[in-house]
Amino acid sequence: MMKGAVANILEAIGHTPLVKLGHVAKDVKANIYVKCEFLNPAGSMKDRMTLNLVDRAEERGEIQPGGTIIEATSGNTGAGLAMIAAVRGYECIFVMPDKMSEEKIASLRAFGARVVVCPTAVEPDDPRSYYSVAKRLVEETPNSFYANQYANDDNPGGHYRFTGPEIWDETQGEMDVFVTGLGTGGTVTGCGRYFKERKPEIQLVGVDPIGSLYYDFVKTGRVTKPFTYKVEGIGEDFFPSTIDLDILDDIVRVDDKECFLMTRELVRKEGLYVGGSCGAAVAGALKYARSRDREENIVVLLPDGAAKYMSKIFNDDWMRENGYLDAEASLGVVRDLLGKKSAEEVILASSTDRVRDVISRMKAHGISQLPVVDGEKLVGAIAEVDLLRYLVTEEQSLDSAVGPLVESDYATVSPDTKIELLKNLLADARMAIVLDEDRIAGVVTKIDLIDFLARRTG
Repeated sequence: MMKGAVANILEAIGHTPLVKLGHVAKDVKANIYVKCEFLNPAGSMKDRMTLNLVDRAEERGEIQPGGTIIEATSGNTGAGLAMIAAVRGYECIFVMPDKMSEEKIASLRAFGARVVVCPTAVEPDDPRSYYSVAKRLVEETPNSFYANQYANDDNPGGHYRFTGPEIWDETQGEMDVFVTGLGTGGTVTGCGRYFKERKPEIQLVGVDPIGSLYYDFVKTGRVTKPFTYKVEGIGEDFFPSTIDLDILDDIVRVDDKECFLMTRELVRKEGLYVGGSCGAAVAGALKYARSRDREENIVVLLPDGAAKYMSKIFNDDWMRENGYLDAEASLGVVRDLLGKKSAEEVILASSTDRVRDVISRMKAHGISQLPVVDGEKLVGAIAEVDLLRYLVTEEQSLDSAVGPLVESDYATVSPDTKIELLKNLLADARMAIVLDEDRIAGVVTKIDLIDFLARRTG
C-alpha cells in the first residue's frame, strides 16, 4: 500500500474539519464552530453511522454475502449504505418520502440502488408510508437486511464510537454547548452520551422544525399532531427508539423559511456548501446563543451538502413559489396579529377544573376552545366538540375534571412565527397556541386570522 493511501473509500470516512463561523454569527457573544460532516465520502454524517450498522450486522451474521440492504431513508442514510454496498458487494433497496429532492433520488440510483417513493402526508403506520413499505419489502426479499435506523441501537452507537470522540479530540473538551438537528436522534443520543460522560455540565441542544413532534413533547410532555414541512432530514412524525430526549438540556424550534435562508447564507457568506438541515442547525444555534447572551464555545453539527438541493433551496423560482423569498410584502408575524386582538389576559383552564366550570368560562367569554394547563405547564387544549362528545356518553358528569378530555389537535407557534406559516398550520389544526419563552402569550383561531387578514385588506 502506497504511503498516505487508504485501501478503499470506507477508510476515508471521518476526520472532517471544525470551522469557526464568522459573518452569520457576528452578532452573538458565543464562538460558534461547525463540524463539517458534509465532507464525508458519501456526503453526510450518516457515513459513520451506516458503517457501524453494517459492521455490527456482519459481526452478528445478520447480513450474508450477496444480500440486499433495505432501508427507509430521507436520502443520506441511503447514500452511506449504498457506498458500503458498492464496496462490499451488496444490493440495495431504499424507500423514500416524496418530499425529498430529485437529486437525492438520482444519487441513490447512481449507486445502482432501487428507489421506491412513497407519499409523505400519511401516518407512519399507514401501509403506504415509507416506514411500512420498507418493512413489507424486507418480508418479501430473501437474504435481506433491514438497517432500520429508527430502531437500531447501532445508529446512536456509531456516533458514540466515532463522531463523539472525534469532536471531543478536536475541541480538547473546550466546548460548552453541542447543537444538532433532531431526526432519528442517533447523533444527539450517541454524541451526547459520550460528551456527558466526560463533561456532565455540557449543554446538549436539539433543533426541531415546526411541524415535527419533538419540540412540543420536550416542552409540554404532550404528543401533538404533526404537520407537514419542507426541510428534509430533520424532525419526525413519530418517536424512534433511537432517540433519548431525556438527554437534552434544551430544544430550539425553527421554521422552513429561516432554515432555507440560513442555508443560502452559509454558502454565500461562509463558503460552506451545505444543505437545509445544516441551515436549520445553525439557525437554531444562533437563536440559542442570542437567548444566552454569553461568551461560550458552541459546536454545531452540519449533516449534509448543498448538491442534493439545487432544485429546491438554491432555486429562486422554487423558493418564491413556496413563499421563502419575499417577492411581495410579508403578511407579518403572529405578534402583529396578537396586537390587533384584545389585550385581555389569555383565557385558560386547569386540568383539575370541573367540566361545568369550563363550559361556563367558554360561554362567558364567547370562545369555543381554550388551552389547558397543569400549573404553568401547557398540557393540551379542549374545544366544544370535546365537551359535546363527553356529555353524550354514559359516564358523563359535570363535576368531573377536564384533564382526561384534553386533546392534542393544536399547533404551537411563537410571536415571531410568520403569518404565512400560521395560515398553513391552521389549515390542519383547530387553533394555534402562542408560546413566548414557554409562557402562553395568546391563542389564535381561524376566525382571528380571517379578521386580521380582512383588516389588512381594508
